Amino acid sequence: MAIHTDIINELKHEAANTVRILNNVPEDKWDWKPHEKSFSLGRLACHIAELPGWTNHILSGSSFDIVHDHFDRLAVTTKKELLAAAEERAQQAVNALEKVKDGDLDSSWTFKRGGATVFELPKKAAIRNMVLNHIIHHRGQLSVYLRLLDVSVPGMYGPSADER
Repeated sequence: MAIHTDIINELKHEAANTVRILNNVPEDKWDWKPHEKSFSLGRLACHIAELPGWTNHILSGSSFDIVHDHFDRLAVTTKKELLAAAEERAQQAVNALEKVKDGDLDSSWTFKRGGATVFELPKKAAIRNMVLNHIIHHRGQLSVYLRLLDVSVPGMYGPSADER
């Protein structure tokens, strides 16, 4: 199987899990934070939904500078908008990956902050790092937020305590 096909399949699987957990985000707790240094619930949910958008940045160039380049931050205030944005960005990522050749995924991509290199990876690894692993990481945080708010947490890779 082609590398880009593997990544597409993984992205689709994780996108479905993402929709499952985002569906449980309570709109009335959008501004809630577990700690003053934490994202608010709404900002964390938006960040998770926006992450597939990094796929296009990775595939369309050789670098991205978080200080100097533009990234469209998602700012929605309803669950309906959140779910629509998550599904749209995941589909855009799949569409971009369907057009790429595996050899293109071996080319280098650099993530920078104010001109300083944070990391440099082959594009296929950058997608796994900046998109897939990043989504999984923040979904884990979101599951803790939901648990602290006594909101049902769906299982991602098997049933959760709420689904037994």
